Amino acid sequence: MQIYWTKINKIIEETPEVKTYLLDRPEDFSWEEGSHTHFALKGFNAGDKPNRSLIRHMSISTLPHENSIGITTRIREHCSEFKAILRNLEVGNEVAIFKTHSNIPLKRENKNVYLLSSGVGLATFRPLVLDYFERAENVNQVHSLNIDSSKDFLFSTIFESAPDKKFISRFVDNRKDYYEEMKNLTADKDGQFYIVGSDEFLMQNIELLRERGIKPEQIMLDKRQQQLSEFL
Repeated sequence: MQIYWTKINKIIEETPEVKTYLLDRPEDFSWEEGSHTHFALKGFNAGDKPNRSLIRHMSISTLPHENSIGITTRIREHCSEFKAILRNLEVGNEVAIFKTHSNIPLKRENKNVYLLSSGVGLATFRPLVLDYFERAENVNQVHSLNIDSSKDFLFSTIFESAPDKKFISRFVDNRKDYYEEMKNLTADKDGQFYIVGSDEFLMQNIELLRERGIKPEQIMLDKRQQQLSEFL
C-alpha cells in the first residue's frame, strides 16, 4: 500500500461549518470522479498498528485537472478528535492519503442521472457534475437534489440549474420537501439514481425507490462491492 504524504495548499471556508482542504497533488497520484480516499493525520502510523482515530474515509471533491486534491468536510463546534485536530491545521501542514478508489463514476448509458444527497454528501457529486459539464456524451440529463437543514447550501455556483446544459439543481431544507421531490423523480423508471449520505439516509432513499419500482441495478451507492448487499 502506497501512502502519499502531501501538504495543504489552501483552506476554503465553504460555509460556517464546512471547509474544503486543498492538498498538493503528488506527481503519480490520479483519480476519477466519484472517488474516495483514506485521509490521515500525522501520527496515524507512528505505532505498531495504525491509529484509526486519526484516519477518515473521505470523498475527493475535485477533478485531477484542478490540480489539487479537495477534501470537503463539516466540522461542528462539538466534534471528534479527528475533526478537532483538522480544524486547527494550517496551509503547509502535512496529511496523508492512501487507498483511493471510485465506487460511483458517472455512467454514460444514454439515461437520466439523478444525484440524491444529504448535506456535505454533495461534495462527492461535485466532480461528477463538472465531468458532465465538460463532456455530456451519452448522458441525457443530470438532476441534483440535496437536503441540508443548516440552509447553508454547498457549491451553489456549480449546483445551479442550467437548462442549456440539461442540468437541474434543487436544494431543500426539510425532509418533507425532499421526499416529495424525490417521489416525482421516480416517475422515470429507467433513470440512474446515485445516493450519498449517512447509512440511514441511504436506507430511507433505497426503500422509497424500491417501493416505486426502481430496480437495484439502477441505484448507485458510494460503497465497496462487498458492502452493497447490506443495502441492496
